[in-house]
Amino acid sequence: MERLPLLVGVTGGIGSGKSTVCTMLAEMGCELFEADRTARDMQLEDPEVIRGIEELFGREVYCRDASGKLAIDRKAIASVVFSDPEKLAALNRLIHPKVREAFVREVKRCAREGKDILCKEAAILFESGADRELDRIIVVAANNGLRLERAVKRGMGSREEVLKRMQVQWPQERLIERAHYVIFNDGTLEELRSQVEQVYRSLMSLASCQRKDD
Repeated sequence: MERLPLLVGVTGGIGSGKSTVCTMLAEMGCELFEADRTARDMQLEDPEVIRGIEELFGREVYCRDASGKLAIDRKAIASVVFSDPEKLAALNRLIHPKVREAFVREVKRCAREGKDILCKEAAILFESGADRELDRIIVVAANNGLRLERAVKRGMGSREEVLKRMQVQWPQERLIERAHYVIFNDGTLEELRSQVEQVYRSLMSLASCQRKDD
């Protein structure tokens, strides 16, 4: 009989460092499903999603690069959705069900292969309702000023654009209230890794108990 892996959500506001935490968890042995990356890929590969985006934002958001590969103007879309809650909600309704289907396929793969832990990285885990399907939630948190600085350095937009994105996401305090684990990413990489290792040990203990119950 196939045994489901322990399903763990990893979330945090823009610039919190959740991707770094997920990379560390993957290095420690967790399987990783990147919901945001999956959504971005679908915007270039899924015909239904492409049609829906063209209807929402106009066909001009897509073009072909010099090699003929399809490209999307993400900045143009971001400038709309982070100022228009209705457009953002419509975009989420278009993409989130398909991302969930992809995650379910990944859960089944992990079950077949006997994996212990599957982490789902998602920026809007609670807002999409995905948290209800998970066993544990990790929130990665950091000082808002530091988050802003990191996001701008990573090329995620100007200070004003990043601040807009921060304003439409859940406040960090609200995320922390809903978390099983909180990892604070205000210090060094070594300090961050130490916290991640502690959480990983706890998750492995839970996964081990889950195996015994089965």
